[in-house]
Amino acid sequence: MTIQPPSTSNVGRRRRWQTVAVPPLRTQGRLLLATPQLADPNFDRTVVLVLEHHDSGALGVVINRPSDEMLTGALDRWQDLLAPPRTVFAGGPVELEAMLALAVGDTTPDESLSEHLSQVAPAILSVDLASDPALLAGVVSDLRVFRGYAGWGPTQLDDEIDEGAWLVLDADPSDLTNPDPERLWRSILRRQSGRLAWLANAPDDLSAN
Repeated sequence: MTIQPPSTSNVGRRRRWQTVAVPPLRTQGRLLLATPQLADPNFDRTVVLVLEHHDSGALGVVINRPSDEMLTGALDRWQDLLAPPRTVFAGGPVELEAMLALAVGDTTPDESLSEHLSQVAPAILSVDLASDPALLAGVVSDLRVFRGYAGWGPTQLDDEIDEGAWLVLDADPSDLTNPDPERLWRSILRRQSGRLAWLANAPDDLSAN
């Protein structure tokens, strides 16, 4: 998939947040948690799993925004593999016609399945929705389907991290399939240590604190 260069987030600069220091190009397979100062409503309290991050930009999917959309047509055959809530998730504001799928599965899938699966993080696989679900049913479980994705141009994501717009944290496969995605942002923060854990209980409006 081609990374889209236009900006998809508008970083507020009212207050710098302490971020987890990560060397450049090391966010692939990790989580981005939007900080409250990020002004773009597309990313308010979002959790993004980074799928690609290299010199030409980055892309990922928002994993905590379920929609009311159900799988229909040819995609309906994947319904039995969906993790609850069994709906399509809003993956981001870029290419809303694009449908992406991720699933929990073997860390190193068999080479014979390489045209159907690719690893994006430990135990998290990208799934080709054109594949036959029966072929992958014994390999992957707890599928998530996303409409659209989040995209950043060259150096844009690194700049936003430096400005404090995102916290960069390790992903757990259970984050992808959390049955209560609306609370995922706070749940991930609660398992951190120190100040990051405190942020889990911070009010949405920091000026009210």
